[in-house]
Amino acid sequence: MMSLLSPAARQGTGALARLMREGGLHCVFQPLADLREGSIYAHEALIRGPQGTPLHTPDALLEVARREHILQDFELLCVFTALQQWGAQQAQGRLFVNISADALVHGVALIGPRMLGEAIRSFGMHARMLVLEITEHDRVTDMPELREAIKAVHACGARLALDDFGDGRSSLRLWSEVKPDFVKIDKYFVHDISNHPANLQMLQAIKGIAQVFGTQLIAEGIETQDDLRALRDLDIPYGQGWLLGRPAALPRDSVERLAQEVMQDRRVAVLPHLGQTARPGILRSLMVVQAPFASPGTSNDAVATLFHKHPDLHALPVVEGSRPVALINRQQFMNHYATLYFREVHGRKPCLAFANTAPRVVELDCDVDQLVGILTSQDQRYLNDGYIVTDNGRYLGLGTGDQLVRAVTETRIEAARHANPLTFLPGNIPISLHMQRLLESGTEFVACYADLNNFKPFNDHYGYWRGDQMIRLVARLATTHCDARRDFVGHVGGDDFMLIFQSSNWLQRCKNIVDEFAREAIALFDEPARLAGGIQAEDRHGVQRFFPCTTLAIGAVRVMPGRFRHAEEVANLAAVAKHEAKQAAAGVVLHGGFTESSLGALAATRAL
Repeated sequence: MMSLLSPAARQGTGALARLMREGGLHCVFQPLADLREGSIYAHEALIRGPQGTPLHTPDALLEVARREHILQDFELLCVFTALQQWGAQQAQGRLFVNISADALVHGVALIGPRMLGEAIRSFGMHARMLVLEITEHDRVTDMPELREAIKAVHACGARLALDDFGDGRSSLRLWSEVKPDFVKIDKYFVHDISNHPANLQMLQAIKGIAQVFGTQLIAEGIETQDDLRALRDLDIPYGQGWLLGRPAALPRDSVERLAQEVMQDRRVAVLPHLGQTARPGILRSLMVVQAPFASPGTSNDAVATLFHKHPDLHALPVVEGSRPVALINRQQFMNHYATLYFREVHGRKPCLAFANTAPRVVELDCDVDQLVGILTSQDQRYLNDGYIVTDNGRYLGLGTGDQLVRAVTETRIEAARHANPLTFLPGNIPISLHMQRLLESGTEFVACYADLNNFKPFNDHYGYWRGDQMIRLVARLATTHCDARRDFVGHVGGDDFMLIFQSSNWLQRCKNIVDEFAREAIALFDEPARLAGGIQAEDRHGVQRFFPCTTLAIGAVRVMPGRFRHAEEVANLAAVAKHEAKQAAAGVVLHGGFTESSLGALAATRAL
């Protein structure tokens, strides 16, 4: 190997050059795990300098290599050292070895494309068990040469990986050019993923790209059981990190015990929830009126003619060049035009005098909040006149007020299906998705449907503001008493909630929610109602009668593996259990006739 090094490395006086000549570098090996099987899939070779010296860590070694201008020599020596140690140990399995794109090009040129496979076999390992992991320390300087080097790697049977995707260096273009067998996801997106919805969405996007390119993903930096469980349930196939195994001198036979526990545990992770936000492009789904337009110099007579030609046109935009500058309301203009002597006095004059020179202009890719601004504006001209739609600042057409109301309403309803706007808890769609994941995993769980008794009379009597307080109270208690790592809390709507438990002590958790709600909800009633134990209010038939203070009822369904195939089946049965709980006037009822008290007795009997 030393004969392949440049004169700078062979004769250099720097600390790293001397260390390389003296054989002072060695490798440690960190496992990569198969997150579905729970087994060791491969090891990555990581270079180290002498222990206890400034040149021990790889970052320090790379920095000194740059300063001494021997970076490519250093990288090739790292590959040589890794293969030599792996072969000397007669280690089995795949080996990932880091190398930059430029060093790969240089190394293939030195050895020769046709000799690459033989060079790998000389270390006592099969080329098909080697994965060259491309790291972008610097941008690729010659992409055509890299393509040729990659052809040589594939021809000898070795495979390619792209390192640290998403760290700002590894680019989507390089992914497209290299077409690697593996892509490593940077630890930034993995760390604490169970608490970061945005990172979860990014991982899902990366998964989509990987499917397009036929690439296997490896999550780096796995350090906690919660993150490992989330990644496993996201179906990321491979992982690496201290939880799975730290770098060591010898390869491992199995992952660490804590990681093994997660991968053998069939319980499903409660993935972080990101409510559907107001996405741009709402106007693309609406019909934009392709209206004719006037110019600032167009006469009032010409505007009247245009309105007569287009009887359905509610307004006429005034466009200068391609940029809208004003909007003429049809009804207001025609009222002026019909007055005595208007045509004689103003007919030939420019139309801007009777136009709104501050129209509402909305880009085609606006988000829903901009449209809501039109509805809530104090100046109702925006709703009466409609609005002008532009595409990249250029006039496109008109939008009407009724279209606007319908679009905003539909968008808000759709958003509420993802995240309830009152409690910000996951709505119907995330609830269904989570239940479906549980069903497909084959794990046992309990689906609970929670509803308030006598809530409507309370809401009618005290008003929606106090009613919202009570609903938020249920949300707070449910999230407090559920295990965020095991249990899912969703808000179906109104006073209906879904609690999906993987916790074995789900019954006690439900009982705690019911009991604490009873203690806290009473404070939402006024003093006379608290003393009387309820309120006088109209029932659904308009008849005044007494309603006891509001309580919480929870109907539960135990879901055993294989019992249901679809989330809708579970939701329907949970709704039946909820009605049973409300009719029984008991806090918790398990579908099948068990009330809270009988469930407690059953649990005690089983404990014996």
